[in-house]
Amino acid sequence: MSQPEPSATEPIDPFAAITRPFRGLIFDCDGTLADTMPLHYRAWVDALATRNAEISEQLFYDLAGVPTTDIIRILNERFGYSLDVEEAAAAKEELYEELLHQAPAIQRVVDLVHEYHGRYPMAVASGGIRRLVVKTVQALELTEQFVAICTAEDVERGKPNPDLFLLAAKRIGVPPEDCIVLEDSDLGLEAARRAGMQPVDIRPWLPQR
Repeated sequence: MSQPEPSATEPIDPFAAITRPFRGLIFDCDGTLADTMPLHYRAWVDALATRNAEISEQLFYDLAGVPTTDIIRILNERFGYSLDVEEAAAAKEELYEELLHQAPAIQRVVDLVHEYHGRYPMAVASGGIRRLVVKTVQALELTEQFVAICTAEDVERGKPNPDLFLLAAKRIGVPPEDCIVLEDSDLGLEAARRAGMQPVDIRPWLPQR
């Protein structure tokens, strides 16, 4: 299998974690294909501020990959908020959608998608809602490269449970143990391990903030 060339400015090779051959690739979306996480955080801050609530940046990144409605439930439980889960989630996603056009690609990851297209079946597996995940993939002009797009609406349990990745593997027709998962969050990487897949932490490729 070919691997991306190391860069002098990026000495850590995420693919160094791969120790056995693979037959399929599964990509997270937010923070992996596109640098959307800062935009998500802005949407969270604005949506919560109008509801007399807040989320720290650290907690936001700790919960990366968790569905929006579950994050609101967590905030209610931890901080005693009484946010309406569905209403607050819809407001946050509406604010995020207004910002989505600003999201740049994670170029090293998108280059991999193009490199492996036609050689391995590939899927997107995201804890986001389908409408926004599809819109992001379309904005990156990657729709044709993926056999399947799986989102939080397709499973009952989100990351770090393995359900989303197992569904993606099923839809591309590759056994879980023969898949690699490209992720940018601890919860996503844990979900990949629980699914029996090889996790690839792409955070060394993210823009420096």
